[in-house]
Amino acid sequence: MEKLVIATRRSQLALWQSEYIKEQLQEHYPDMEIVLQEFVTKGDKILDVPLAKIGGKGLFTKELEVAMLEGSAHLAVHSLKDVPTQFEDNLQLTAVTKRFDPRDALLSNIASSIENLPQGAIIGTTSLRRRMAIKLLRPDIVLKDLRGNINTRIAKLNAGEYDAIILASTGVQKLGIENEVKYFTPISVDQMIPSMGQATLGIETTKEPEIVKLISVLNDNDAHVESTIERSFVDTLQGGCQVPIGVKASILNKTDIKVQAIVGMPDGSEYLKEEIIVSMDEYETAGQALAQKFIENGAKELLQRAEEAAFK
Repeated sequence: MEKLVIATRRSQLALWQSEYIKEQLQEHYPDMEIVLQEFVTKGDKILDVPLAKIGGKGLFTKELEVAMLEGSAHLAVHSLKDVPTQFEDNLQLTAVTKRFDPRDALLSNIASSIENLPQGAIIGTTSLRRRMAIKLLRPDIVLKDLRGNINTRIAKLNAGEYDAIILASTGVQKLGIENEVKYFTPISVDQMIPSMGQATLGIETTKEPEIVKLISVLNDNDAHVESTIERSFVDTLQGGCQVPIGVKASILNKTDIKVQAIVGMPDGSEYLKEEIIVSMDEYETAGQALAQKFIENGAKELLQRAEEAAFK
C-alpha cells in the first residue's frame, strides 16, 4: 500500500493526536505516504447544549466513520473515551496506544485543589461523571456547563466565568498549556475515577485485512488489557456519555489488575462504587463480571434515574 489517509477532527487536540499516530506509523512504514484529512463533526458544531442531551459519544466519530466506509479515508484516530462500545458493520477498533496520564485535572487561578476552593465556588464541567465526583467531594460547589475546545474552556476560566474547571490531564499536557493558568492539579483516581479509555488513543479502521495488518503494529498490550475491561464494563451496563460512569483498570504487575468503578446520580445523591483485584488471565471477562455485580445491586435502575435527571 502506497498511501494511508487518516480521518481527523480539526480541533487542536485531535490534530495533535492524529499527527502523533502519523509519526508512529511513519516509523514502521518510512516509504509510505501518510496524510491527514480534516473533518468537522456534529459534536464540534453544537456548543451550546450538553453532550448528554444530543446523543453522547458518537457525536465526535460519525463523520470520520462515513469517510472510512466510503473509502476516502483508511483510519480514524479518537480519544478512546469518545469511542462507542459498539461499531457500525465493517468497522472495528483495531489498535489502542500506550496510555498517557489517565487522571482528570483541576485548573484554577484561585485554588490548587477542589478541597481548597472557597465555599460555593463555581466549577465548569458538562461531564455527568465529573459532576457526580465533585458533588461527592464538595456538595457546596456550584456546577456550571462548560463546552468548547480546551483553549476555549481555559479562556473562559481566565475571563473569570468560573473559579475552576475540570479537564482531562492528558489533553492539557499534550498541548503544553499547563502554565496558562495558575494551578494545574491532576486529581487522584481514588477521588475522581476516569472515563473508560481516558488518555488512550483508539484507532478505528474498516475490517479490510490489509489495513488491519498495517495498523495493528501500534497496539499496546497493557492499554489493550485495561481498555478491554473498561469498555466491557460500560457496554454491559449499556451506559454512555448520557450517564455518570467511571471505570479505571490498572495493571499492578504481571498477574494482577486493579479495577475501580462507580455509577450514580449526577448530584452524587446515590451511587454504587467498587474496587476489586482480578488476575491477568481474567481480563477478557472481568469488566462484564463487575458490571453484572453492579446490575445485581441496582445499577440499571440507578442509571435510568440518572439519565432522566440529566435530561430535565
